Amino acid sequence: MSHTQEYRNPIVEQRADPWVYKHRDGYYYFTASVPEYDRIEIRRSKTLQGLGEAQPVVAWRKYDTGPLSANIWAPEIHFIDGKWYIYFAAARTTETNEGLFDHRMYVLENASSNPLEGEWEEKGQVRTRWESFALDATTFEHQGERYYVWAQKDPSIEGNSNLYISRMSNSWTLTGEQVMISTPEYDWETIGFKVNEGPAVLKRNGRIFISYSASATDHHYCMGLLTADESANLLDPDSWVKSPSPVFATDEAVGQFGPGHNSFTVSEDGRDVLVYHARNYKEIDGDPLYDPNRHTRAQILGWKEDGTPNFGVPVPDSARVKP
Repeated sequence: MSHTQEYRNPIVEQRADPWVYKHRDGYYYFTASVPEYDRIEIRRSKTLQGLGEAQPVVAWRKYDTGPLSANIWAPEIHFIDGKWYIYFAAARTTETNEGLFDHRMYVLENASSNPLEGEWEEKGQVRTRWESFALDATTFEHQGERYYVWAQKDPSIEGNSNLYISRMSNSWTLTGEQVMISTPEYDWETIGFKVNEGPAVLKRNGRIFISYSASATDHHYCMGLLTADESANLLDPDSWVKSPSPVFATDEAVGQFGPGHNSFTVSEDGRDVLVYHARNYKEIDGDPLYDPNRHTRAQILGWKEDGTPNFGVPVPDSARVKP
């Protein structure tokens, strides 16, 4: 078996926007969008493969009405300064206005040592410069500063979402400049919708890499990559170089369609792992957002001689999962 096929895909069925975090306790913690978009689940396992059999625990459920009552999307779990945080997006309705949902970004906090236990406290909305469609936040630390990266609609820019970065004063508050580092500009970023979303951060080889997803959520969905030197000013848009072509995309030959919205983790033996969702069929009935079969997959992430990641192609499913 090749290095890229060391996991039996899919590792978790019907879980989109997967986020995997390996904690110092040796567990992999997993959360993702559920097909019902009505709750946030967490599960953990000592192995990546074991996440599929791990029992999920519901950390939080949506409200019946109000700004946290619809389309609970893309949760991420982080451990920051001794506490657990979940970043997620929520809306007040499933309806759209001029093609856009009304999502905003929110944070939960848990002081327990085990995030499958204890109480999750709502820390509120992460406020940005606009009250507009915003989602898919992630966070990372660099040189003693905490940063927040997210997707949002700028009312003055055509399209659905661009990528932004800001420093944070605490785990739920932005401070200082909020800077756009990517906007959909290439053909492969604008199929169906003009979308840059789902950022994920990887720090390796003296550089900071931000993968992201682009275009509509059907088979056109694919991943791009931004790169900055670790010594650069991360709040300077010129510090970020965008790959002119997708780094990870549909491969009909292996039956993998629309790979994207990834996270990064490390294998049991310390190698880098790409975690992402994809479907194993191309044709979708209705709105792709409500097709439940974006399954979570994982494969070893390769590296090129120049120190940049080699995403390769999606590996085929080990066992066919029927729609």
